[in-house]
Amino acid sequence: MSAMTIADIARRARPVEKVAYAVAAALVVSGLVHVAILLATGASWTGPTSLRKAATFGLSFGTTLASVAWVTSLLRVRARAFWLGLFTAACVVETVLVSLQAWRGVPSHLNFATPVDAAVAATLAGGGAVIVVTGLVFGVAGFAGAGALAPDMRLAVRTGLVVLLVAFAAGAVMIGYGTVTMRTDGPAVAYATTGFLKPLHFVAMHAVLVLPAFAWLLRFTSWDDARRLTVVRVAVVADLLLTALVAVEAFAGIAPLAPPPALAVATGLPLTVLVATGIAAFAAAVHRPARA
Repeated sequence: MSAMTIADIARRARPVEKVAYAVAAALVVSGLVHVAILLATGASWTGPTSLRKAATFGLSFGTTLASVAWVTSLLRVRARAFWLGLFTAACVVETVLVSLQAWRGVPSHLNFATPVDAAVAATLAGGGAVIVVTGLVFGVAGFAGAGALAPDMRLAVRTGLVVLLVAFAAGAVMIGYGTVTMRTDGPAVAYATTGFLKPLHFVAMHAVLVLPAFAWLLRFTSWDDARRLTVVRVAVVADLLLTALVAVEAFAGIAPLAPPPALAVATGLPLTVLVATGIAAFAAAVHRPARA
């Protein structure tokens, strides 16, 4: 089977997927615009009211939406248009409301200071619930509707969707923890401590892009099915190990940029393996022997 290029994927996309790709592109552009504003103005990158949140939400939700739209296009998904449309709408709502609050100079989450702020916080929580539900639907489809995929892509898609659910769970835990802390210790403590799972949330969020994209890249090599599956297995193990180690750091309260030496080495190893296998796959695809 010949590998599909990005142009092929775009051309064969269903209408709901084309909408999702367009929306994802707009969200990424929004994130990049906010990055440019932060750089140009020298505004703070930290704190619950920073425009950094608008930037990260735009970039993260944009790439995640595009990844989910592509990955689910490979699967048999019942009511595909409904679920992907719902996921797309939730990504837009989350990004728009977070950006709105950042521009207003007030926290987006856990903020019940005014009726407007409370409505925004409640809507964000509802949007998060929608994202979790749709993620579960897609996760089930990854196991029930992936039979037609090649073994390496099937493994990559299933793992990516499962790890994506870990990211969603981390987000839900942070919101739940923050809500309780807000009531018991006040907003200052809540805003200072709620983001303890952000590193895990970030790493797990993008496995749904990295692993399937890796398997897709392997389709352009001359490697046979068995070799591609072996390489994807290595990447999957590395990604799962990296996610687990980042989770250990997060729950132990270890700063991600200042871990103990042993943990730094342990975390760096799977990351190095992921990068190395990606480079090897890219090189093999570029230098694929021409067909006679």
